[in-house]
Amino acid sequence: MNKKQILSDILSHLEQELSATIIAANNAHLAATDDQSVAETQYDTLAIEASYLAEGQSRRVAEIQKAKQALTQLVLRYFDESMPISLGALVQLSQDSNENHWFFIAPAAGGFRGELEGRHYTVITPTSPMAKALLGKFIDDEVELMVGVNKLCDEVIAVF
Repeated sequence: MNKKQILSDILSHLEQELSATIIAANNAHLAATDDQSVAETQYDTLAIEASYLAEGQSRRVAEIQKAKQALTQLVLRYFDESMPISLGALVQLSQDSNENHWFFIAPAAGGFRGELEGRHYTVITPTSPMAKALLGKFIDDEVELMVGVNKLCDEVIAVF
């Protein structure tokens, strides 16, 4: 799989999310400062609610910008059997081989799912339970992970 293309797909997704979030933040700011939002009674909280929303949206804009920066600074390298799994690795577990599913360990955008060349991938960050279980492992190592009350035992079969 082409990790440059995966990174490009993630950045494209973040750019779309950033555009939508900026629009939402601007709309919330306009609503908070609009003459129609002025409180008429002590129970009228429309302007306060809109200002909280604007603040939250502005924080989300900053988070997305930070994620984009972290991803653009990610140095992509290809892993061989002698290298432990680390940031930038594309990993497949034995139970996921039938579904052709992979995990891409990235500094941000955890949870993003994509498809490339008929292969599905999920972005995980180093703070996620799955990444914590994978980091430092090698091909053929066993991985144990608690998923709720169930214990997942699997094996690393490929790392790129």
